Amino acid sequence: MSLTTFLNAMPGAIAQGLIWGIMAIGVYITYKVLDIADLTVDGSMCTGGAVCAMMMISGHGVAVSLIVAVLAGMLAGLVTGIFHTFMGIPAILAGILTQLSLYSINLKIMGKANVALSARNYDVLVSLNYIRNVPFYKNTILVVGIFVVVLIAVLYWYFGTEMGSGVRATGNNLNMARAQGINTNFYKVFGLVISNGIVALSGALLAQYQGFADVNMARGAIVIGLAAVIIGQAVFGRLLRGNFALKLLRVALGGIIYYIVYQTVILAGLDPDLLKMLSAVVVAIFLALPYWKAKYFTKPSVKGGNGHA
Repeated sequence: MSLTTFLNAMPGAIAQGLIWGIMAIGVYITYKVLDIADLTVDGSMCTGGAVCAMMMISGHGVAVSLIVAVLAGMLAGLVTGIFHTFMGIPAILAGILTQLSLYSINLKIMGKANVALSARNYDVLVSLNYIRNVPFYKNTILVVGIFVVVLIAVLYWYFGTEMGSGVRATGNNLNMARAQGINTNFYKVFGLVISNGIVALSGALLAQYQGFADVNMARGAIVIGLAAVIIGQAVFGRLLRGNFALKLLRVALGGIIYYIVYQTVILAGLDPDLLKMLSAVVVAIFLALPYWKAKYFTKPSVKGGNGHA
């Protein structure tokens, strides 16, 4: 792999990393804020892409298509929330049930396994073709970067409101939140709705970027989302620590790093069939680091004081 080849591949990796970084922000809300491992995202991301593609193919503008895609993702999150709170199904199983249902729903939305959404035929907002030789205001990296900045700003504002604080309190200490009179079931559902709406937005942008929506386009999305969250925390944890906005920013940057590594591995000649396994191994290692640090690299504290004569 030559340096020129590597540098030529970087703009595409950064653009795709930002798109998946938006998805990772949605994962962060459930995984870190709500303390729920939500597996709905493997389905809701595809739902966002499928709905956006079919809306644009039907003649609707990109703005309306994005909004409807987000609403579809929010509906998926609502279903998972109802499964979990109203029906008493454990959160992880509720996500699996919704994800499984969405596979069939996404097929029905598109009418087939995949649909084309070429930038040559439709007025898409982002595209792989908009990386080079386009006006700066159409550049995919700039456009998706603006989406990330606006999303972080809105979430920073929202989680500082009374409702946002309710979501954070529910995830931080469920029993204490209930003791304070907070309707934790409502905030669990609301957090899942917000999370999957963001994930669907990422799916809608990804469908435009790659030029098609596919029923398997988000397979393993939860692993990539967790990788971005964990890598962002590991790499930028000390540099970007503090308020909630910086934590979200490092998640987005984690998505970029993940896709730079992903692209580098592809250019190095690794069998593409092994990339999903590589993602799982990376996530497993970063999840294990705190445990290894505490077990093998932290000296145990000495209990008791000095002896007396």
